[in-house]
Amino acid sequence: MSNKKFYVTTPIYYVTARPHLGSLYSTVLADVCARWNKLQGKKTFFLTGTDEHGQKVAQAAKEAGKEPKVFVDSFIDVYKKIWRDYELSYNDFIRTTDSRHEDAVQAWIKKVQKTGDIYKAYYEGWYCIHCEAYLTETDYDRSLTYKPDQGPACPLCKRPTSFTSEEAYFFKLSAYQDKLLKFYKENPDFITPRERFQEVISFVKAGLKDLSISRTTVKWGIPFPNDPSHTCYVWVDALINYISAIGYGQSNKKKEFDFWWPADLHILGKDIVRFHAVYWPAFLMSANLKLPKQLLVHGWITICGKKMSKSLANIVDPEILYEKYGAEPIRYYLLRQIPVTQDGDFCLEDLEQRITSDLANDLGNLVNRMLMLAQKNNVSTIAVQTNWSEAALKLREEAWNMIDDVEKYMEDYLFHMALARIWKFIAHVNAYFHAQEPWKLAKKDLGQFIEVLSATCHSLHTIAFLLWPTMPSKMEELISALGFSFDVEHNIITNLKLNRWTEEFKLTFIPALFEKVILESKEKQGSRECTQQGSAKEQESTIPIDVAAQIELRVGTIENCEEIPKSDKLLKLTVNFGPKGVRTVLAGVKKWYQPDDLIGKQAVFIYNLKPRKMLGMESHGMMLFAESEKGRLEYITPTTSVPDGTKLR
Repeated sequence: MSNKKFYVTTPIYYVTARPHLGSLYSTVLADVCARWNKLQGKKTFFLTGTDEHGQKVAQAAKEAGKEPKVFVDSFIDVYKKIWRDYELSYNDFIRTTDSRHEDAVQAWIKKVQKTGDIYKAYYEGWYCIHCEAYLTETDYDRSLTYKPDQGPACPLCKRPTSFTSEEAYFFKLSAYQDKLLKFYKENPDFITPRERFQEVISFVKAGLKDLSISRTTVKWGIPFPNDPSHTCYVWVDALINYISAIGYGQSNKKKEFDFWWPADLHILGKDIVRFHAVYWPAFLMSANLKLPKQLLVHGWITICGKKMSKSLANIVDPEILYEKYGAEPIRYYLLRQIPVTQDGDFCLEDLEQRITSDLANDLGNLVNRMLMLAQKNNVSTIAVQTNWSEAALKLREEAWNMIDDVEKYMEDYLFHMALARIWKFIAHVNAYFHAQEPWKLAKKDLGQFIEVLSATCHSLHTIAFLLWPTMPSKMEELISALGFSFDVEHNIITNLKLNRWTEEFKLTFIPALFEKVILESKEKQGSRECTQQGSAKEQESTIPIDVAAQIELRVGTIENCEEIPKSDKLLKLTVNFGPKGVRTVLAGVKKWYQPDDLIGKQAVFIYNLKPRKMLGMESHGMMLFAESEKGRLEYITPTTSVPDGTKLR
């Protein structure tokens, strides 16, 4: 049954503010995972929602002058609108104020009480209201003396904690230390990335203390069963959402619960790993429920190298991003730019460069030129091809290889690698299209012309399905333009791998899929600066025409790029110059680019530069870059793909 379904969750988000870039990122990741599994013919369930109880929410409501329920209700429509704008196809939006959720939390507590894992005692210690977390003895230096109003810093958010003293119900977390360690050993892929897993194992090995699961000083929460003077601790309340949404505690939904549980993937940020990797499995063990299969723990997002904060005025509002750039470029950028297992950086300049180079130029221009060429030559139906040229067969082989690579990357949640691999193939398709020169074939060899269109259509058909999880609306538009309807009832990935390129295409011309981003004010400013600098140094910067004629600039495709272990600056590029052959070029741009950022890209090189040795390797050429306003080196590329080896004039 498990291989026919996929259940993915996001963390549920505190409703003390509007959605931010971090919550959007988590939810996009879950959506992409759900859609990828839909392509494999699986039934999917994608859950997201809001965490609405606890002291932090109650205080925020008080500061806003509202009752807690009225306060939390005010955020729900905003969340749902933004999630809808970003095409997030969740199946359920759980709220911890839902009656079904309250029933599930109380059902879980009653069941665990019967096992003897819950008892009443007295709690004294430090509490972080921001993280809704109690500090353990290992979280701070006990050799220091703290006053009640000057608590130690929370290990999660680094903000001061407050001293709490109250009666509470406790969960016997200490009884599950060995069971958890045994589970971790038997399930080495439970947490990705691996370093997060090691942190969890070390934490558990250091010793677990019983966990307070109720409060008497906080009234905004779910009443504790049979003891209304207590409310449920917010993390018990929150974690139960993963089972309450699929029917736990509801007798009429047992079949539904048994089908979907356990979750295949919990997606969360690294700041809440302990709750999901330690507390949650112990809670489930105590209730004799199966444990989730895997946790995908993503890093934090910085803004142009700086942490997001109100004081720096660099908080990114997803709604404003949507209004300016649209949903799908943002979805693409988040997955392409940020490795899911590491911290990542979001920068508008990089976003705009990606939209223009990757989406508008590489993919958008390819689609547009192919459709325009077909329309110009009155071709609307591309018949099934029975014989393929050697060039087309090589492209088909590359398509099959690409599908295998993308499938592996997606299964490992390496979304940035999957997208880089797709763009490498897009570069191959562009190179094939240019090399075949179909605009000439249309006049002299109609059969060959149709073959080139067919090979390009087959390639775009594959690209569109593989990119659908990331950019669903645009790719459905492309699939429709090729004459197909979008259907995920079958295993599309398997069908793509078996596809022998025997499709007929009925073409429909569509507007450009993506628009280039041009900031007029920056261009004008840049022009003024260039003019001023040129006027001041015009005489000293001029060179004779015969010297300029000696510099040979050519376009090449970077077929491979790798790091040089002993260098913190150089990348080793393998560049295809078409009929001019393949060369090795060393570029000192490791600070700005990862190898995957450059593979498959066309760039401009000084072709006739005298070879030079660096770190024992010989570089045959120089890649050209322009420095942006922020000091980043941007590689020079043609506005449309051209044949490799093309000489600039």
